[in-house]
Amino acid sequence: MDVRNSFQNGMTSSLPADFQLILSQAAKVPPHLRPAAKAVVAALLQAEKTAKQQRLSYPFSSLQGSWQLCFTTGTRKVKRGGIILGNGFYLPRISPAQISFAAGMATSEPESGAITNQIQVAGLKLRLTGLCRYVGKKNLLAFDFNQMQITAFDRPLYNGRMGGRKDQNFSEQPIAKLPFFAFFLVTENYIAARGRGGGLALWRREF
Repeated sequence: MDVRNSFQNGMTSSLPADFQLILSQAAKVPPHLRPAAKAVVAALLQAEKTAKQQRLSYPFSSLQGSWQLCFTTGTRKVKRGGIILGNGFYLPRISPAQISFAAGMATSEPESGAITNQIQVAGLKLRLTGLCRYVGKKNLLAFDFNQMQITAFDRPLYNGRMGGRKDQNFSEQPIAKLPFFAFFLVTENYIAARGRGGGLALWRREF
């Protein structure tokens, strides 16, 4: 299934235009034209609220591809053990962080696949790869990294397995025990989700 055709056929978010505009600008425009972080956080919260109210759902195919993280809130702890959203900030372009999703080879599990997450600082690059599976009704993507690669100026420093769950048991793990992203906005050019820890994130597509 072609991802772009899926959006052209109407599988897009019906968010109010003003919030769509803010998030589109946050994902695509040059740094000096970006909306203020406070406005982006408000737009993300409105997008999440709208997705829940309208029960929006997206297929796994619409997430497949590579995305660059451009904005995140993170969280911070407060008294009595609670957490609240951070103020939000744009990721510097000199330290790109990317995530990608690919379909699995097994046709019997169309909603499962591979995940790659990497960040680069100067010439140092950290790359994590693993497995993922998608719960379409909840737009929830659970994942588990099992391989780590570290390079410095394209010279390998480390390439090996990470500890934790075994590949063959991943499909049997309860979602509650796995890290996950709950996606609430998926468009052709950008996606947004809330992580298990409570933070919000916005990625733009890498073409």
